[in-house]
Amino acid sequence: MLDKIFSLPVIEQLSPYISQRNIGDFPLIIISHPKVRAAISIQGVQLISWQPSGEKPVLWLSDNSTFSTGTAIRGGIPICWPWFGASSSPAHGFARILPWELKAHRENENGVILTLTLQDNAYTHKLWPHEFTLIARLKLGGSCELELESYGEYQATCALHSYFNISDINQIRLSGLGSHFIDTVTDQEQYTHEGVTFKGRTDRIYTEPDDFSLLRDPHWKRTIEVHHAHHSDVVCWNPGAELSSSMKDMVPEGYKNMVCIETARIHRPLQPKNGSPDRLSMTIVCRKVLP
Repeated sequence: MLDKIFSLPVIEQLSPYISQRNIGDFPLIIISHPKVRAAISIQGVQLISWQPSGEKPVLWLSDNSTFSTGTAIRGGIPICWPWFGASSSPAHGFARILPWELKAHRENENGVILTLTLQDNAYTHKLWPHEFTLIARLKLGGSCELELESYGEYQATCALHSYFNISDINQIRLSGLGSHFIDTVTDQEQYTHEGVTFKGRTDRIYTEPDDFSLLRDPHWKRTIEVHHAHHSDVVCWNPGAELSSSMKDMVPEGYKNMVCIETARIHRPLQPKNGSPDRLSMTIVCRKVLP
């Protein structure tokens, strides 16, 4: 899928390193920079690929992802907003299935910076009766920084629903998630001081998370650092074999090569007010592990 995306014809060259390309009528922003290559869907301002120079792709994208207006993309970093989960429809909110507006872009020798916005409209008012402005900022280079800034008068739960590309779900180990979590598979609360390994479907909301999490992938000899900011929760998710097989946008056994570590505001929602924004942000760093 990624090879197809980066070989798409250029519709508009926005700058030396930034272009717009389309899958059918579905617009993408493509970054081809000496330090990084990346792809962003204008729908949902969804970062679907980030790959520092000399590294394997850090984000996972399903080969069965549907690039269709109003349909969520399976992979990358969807922005779940203004609700997290399936409490309302569409699941995980509407921010990830609406087109955003590219407001600014710039580049330097270290990478590129993009700013996109989303504002309330007649469609969003039918789903959620609030005025809002969202600003997403992406700084893409040797590291990946993503910030969501939220304006208005309301409460909203949200998550940066990051899918990470891994060698084998049975080989990786996560740490730095915190000790207390809600297991949404068993509907139980638990405490643990151990790192996470995977033995089937996993869906946990860590409510006392650390400020950064580590994903160790010994087969690929790398560690992915996920630095969380302005967060109240970190979500860890892998669908496992049974659920994965029922998902149309998941390739067979696709669950083996992905894991989600999500920077989130769930038990302490975003609450902008009086003209002051609230925000959620994350930074991803990929480090090689010496043999």
